[in-house]
Amino acid sequence: MKEKLILTADFIRYNIKIIFANKFIYFLIAAFAFFLMVTGIMLFSDSSPDEADIYRSLIFPGVLILFYPVIYNIQSDKDTRMLEILFGIPNYRYKVYLVRFALSLLLLLLMMCLMSWITVFAIIRISVFHMVYQLMYCLLFLASLAFLLATLIKNASGAAVVMVIIGLAFLILAEPLASSKWNIFLNPFNVPGDMSYSIWQNVLSQNRMMLVVGAVISILWSLINMQKRERFV
Repeated sequence: MKEKLILTADFIRYNIKIIFANKFIYFLIAAFAFFLMVTGIMLFSDSSPDEADIYRSLIFPGVLILFYPVIYNIQSDKDTRMLEILFGIPNYRYKVYLVRFALSLLLLLLMMCLMSWITVFAIIRISVFHMVYQLMYCLLFLASLAFLLATLIKNASGAAVVMVIIGLAFLILAEPLASSKWNIFLNPFNVPGDMSYSIWQNVLSQNRMMLVVGAVISILWSLINMQKRERFV
């Protein structure tokens, strides 16, 4: 049991090293810089921000934090010269990348909690856990989609370009679909004035269900694609 715990700890440590390798720190700094800039604007603004504003201000930093580790983790093995770790683990295609994906999401979750706590102290009192819970629906779907694109395109840079295009398309459609269940950026705290609360809750639950289903399908599809992992290297 002790040896298994040591191996598990080393396994997690090596994958965290890969996640933080190369340029991830720049994405993390950019996310915090954007968050602090928006927080400063809200702090000195004449209008009083609400939970809907806080939700919008946290989405973009969350996307920046998940972007690099999810898309580039496939090529990071070669870049950090850790391929021997993968090929020495039975069924590595599933174990390594599922754990690494989970570690990336855990990091994202912790950063979202931290930013939400900063918001509580600096701007407005909100329910941190409820805010992060709602944010993770959209971010989980985007992370899963990015991982799927990386396994389909088999090139991190190409997947990044496609993901940016898809993200821009979603942003363009966000306003026309502001109150629609098809809007992946649907703001749960921005209740439409012309819609009853019960209908809004139904729209919100359907939106969340579709995001979860889409994330699960993307992850499973990605793991199937990893059966041909050697083509990436």
